[in-house]
Formats: sequence, C-alpha cells, structure tokens
Amino acid sequence: MPYYVFRLGMFKVLEKQGEWASFKEAKAQTNELRKTLDPKTGDKYKMMFAENEIAAQETLSAERELDTRLTGDDW
Repeated sequence: MPYYVFRLGMFKVLEKQGEWASFKEAKAQTNELRKTLDPKTGDKYKMMFAENEIAAQETLSAERELDTRLTGDDW
C-alpha cells in the first residue's frame, strides 16, 4: 500500500501532493513541504498510509469522535 501526501487547506479541502511506495520517501517529502508553509494560512500537510487514494481521503476527512474520558489538561 502506498503513502499519500495531501495539503489540507481552508474548509478541509484536500489537495493531493503525491504518493510514495516507502515511508521514508513520503516522510521526507512531507517535511520538505511543511517547510514551505506560511503559518498565517492555516494550511497543513498530512501523510496517510492507505489502500488507495479514496480511502486516504476518506480517513483524513472523517470526523473524529470526542473521547469523553479526556478532560482538562488531558484534552
């Protein structure tokens, strides 16, 4: 399964930056892309290991449930 790198922009819009066969290559590219980000934009780069591009997008777009056990400093 490949590693996908996406730019997560405003309104959670995903823009594919590429895909790599190895973790090492994908991580290096993600770190290089993160260096180019303007912190004022609020954009992020995310790497996802998935069976295909659609599965990677669905995982990154999914709303995560709040863990009610976490409170205060844990949150």
